Amino acid sequence: MRGYRGGGYMGTPYRGGRGGGKAVVIGIPLFLALLVLGLWFGRGFLSPSEAVEATPTPIPVVTPTPEPIPTSEPMREKPEAVKGIYVSGPVAGDPFMDTIIDLVDRTELNTVVIDIKNDEGQLTYRSDEGTTPREIGACVRYISDLPALVKKLKEHGIYTIARIVAFKDPILAGAKPELMLKRQDGTGVSESGDLYWVNPFEQGVRDYLTEIALAAADVGFDEVQMDYVRFPSGKGTGDLDLGPAAEGKERTDGITEFLEELNKALKEKGVWLSADVFGVVITNRSDGEYLGQDYARMGETVDFICPMIYPSHYVNGAFNLDVPDAHPYETVLAALAASQEKLSTVAEEERAGVRPWLQAFTATWVKGHIPYGGDEIRAQIQATYDAGYTEWILWNAQNKYNEDGLLPAE
Repeated sequence: MRGYRGGGYMGTPYRGGRGGGKAVVIGIPLFLALLVLGLWFGRGFLSPSEAVEATPTPIPVVTPTPEPIPTSEPMREKPEAVKGIYVSGPVAGDPFMDTIIDLVDRTELNTVVIDIKNDEGQLTYRSDEGTTPREIGACVRYISDLPALVKKLKEHGIYTIARIVAFKDPILAGAKPELMLKRQDGTGVSESGDLYWVNPFEQGVRDYLTEIALAAADVGFDEVQMDYVRFPSGKGTGDLDLGPAAEGKERTDGITEFLEELNKALKEKGVWLSADVFGVVITNRSDGEYLGQDYARMGETVDFICPMIYPSHYVNGAFNLDVPDAHPYETVLAALAASQEKLSTVAEEERAGVRPWLQAFTATWVKGHIPYGGDEIRAQIQATYDAGYTEWILWNAQNKYNEDGLLPAE
């Protein structure tokens, strides 16, 4: 999902890739509900002419911290509203990280999301002897001293989130072929090249990811965020052999069951759990079923759900916008209005907080794109607030952030 354009479920009005190198709804206008339900809900393939008008009225929403499940340790302290940026493993382990920390100190930012397990299946630090990642050769020492880095971030009052790529894992698939996601003919599945995926229904896969997540908790991270917590998209991903564990189940069951298991394990350590989702699954039921991401079910399974609603990743014509990338405010507002509607089916006490990923890069590949600077970033942040939400994270694969569009620190 991250760091490149492609990867979306083919045919949807959503580009799907990352790109660029517990809310309580008080009220939703009737016309907005009719638009979302009548034109978007349950549709897997929307043409531009069928897209939803993106002019919803701002909706006041109270955004409380979601109620945690019982824990044997106190929950890690969390900001009233997370305002974060993504940081890759190589940057986190480089002296340039001091520049990132200084930016957070000077602005309204209060959170960093750091790659702990990346898109290639690599751990970005060397885990201890005897751990599974170390045994299968998954460790790359981008970050030479992870505990020291986390300690330093804490000293600056920065909330820390460990990003873990889940089921896109060519290293685990190669080391343990029995865990690889396979087609009916026995061949491995990848979205591109030889970056193979592993099977979400296999307990060995779940145990491996849980081991990594718990290690991040032990190092001191406040939250674990699962990315690529889905099935792959594209050609050849429809006819899969999911094994005996998946008998009688849907793809969405495999994803939700894993998140439930992981959340229970993390709560024993007082650590929050969030999950990234494709923006398209908010409104398109068939795409969600294909990818294994049921927005409402995931919204009652994790503490925070993080939809990737980058304007550049919606095709031209979506939301009745000629070029969504050229309308950052309207695109984000429309997507989050749909989020409110979808999660309104979840009981308030079980509802995850919503923390969207926003675009902090220029999508040069989009026809009709515009440069993304401070004004475009601020427009997306304002749309998030106007939709009734209070938290957000900025994505730039190259970790190029500045103060444009950000408010100064209080």
